[in-house]
Amino acid sequence: MEMKEIIGQELTAKVVDENEAFYFLQIQGKTLRLAKAEVEEPLTKSDEVNGLIYENEDHELQMTTNLPESRIGRYGFGQVVATKHELGVFVDIGLPNKDVVVSLDELPELTRLWPKKGDWLMIALRVDSKGRLWGTLATEEVFQEISVKADKEMQNKDVSAIAYRLKMTGTHVLTSDFHLGFIHPSERDAEPRLGEKVKARVIGVRPDGLLNLSLRPRAYEAIGDDAQMILALLQHQNGTLNFTDKSSPAEIKAFFGISKGQFKRAVGHLMKAGLVKQTADQLLLNKE
Repeated sequence: MEMKEIIGQELTAKVVDENEAFYFLQIQGKTLRLAKAEVEEPLTKSDEVNGLIYENEDHELQMTTNLPESRIGRYGFGQVVATKHELGVFVDIGLPNKDVVVSLDELPELTRLWPKKGDWLMIALRVDSKGRLWGTLATEEVFQEISVKADKEMQNKDVSAIAYRLKMTGTHVLTSDFHLGFIHPSERDAEPRLGEKVKARVIGVRPDGLLNLSLRPRAYEAIGDDAQMILALLQHQNGTLNFTDKSSPAEIKAFFGISKGQFKRAVGHLMKAGLVKQTADQLLLNKE
């Protein structure tokens, strides 16, 4: 049996020996090690054990009975732990003594959009012709299969999502509730990395259940402290204040505790955000 026939496979091997830390197993002439910490009940010679076989970081054949979500033909999320620009990114899928590499061939051309440590990728395992284990990114079809349709009640909700596909037209994400989402370039200040976790808000729910998302703050979140204060006063004064940018500096200072310049800037931000409007002698809360 060649290496490529057992690497990444879930197989049964027989116990032949042990030391303080490991059981040693054999399968068709190949010797594997299994960490004793994984085994609840002690094993004896000739016992059979089923698990996933891989080559650890010391190039030794090892078995794990704690099967990871990511396997050959099966996808799961793993966390990025390191990057090597000449190779790709290393992902922890839960294998003892082994991180799985996703090849640079599957990553964005722009390295600034590569996943960083702490990001998350949905991957399956694949074995190359030399018996080496790699991670391979989930396809669009996989995300379609695992996703659930969103309903209109999601409108304006905050969501947490992971970027899984980067395109010129925008960023495709999967939310923590397994809804598919799309972020148009106009709804972000910077393009998320592949695998990056983002906080977004729902700005639309499409008939097919896909969410349109924005990474930009709501209007009231984007304004400064002075504008927040003026907005709060308007809300407590039935939406009307007898002040405008024509009011005297002394009146503004006495009522708001800020300079006229600060007041004008704050009102300008509120008007730009569509939250207030001015008449000749009043500042009004925009209730539309």
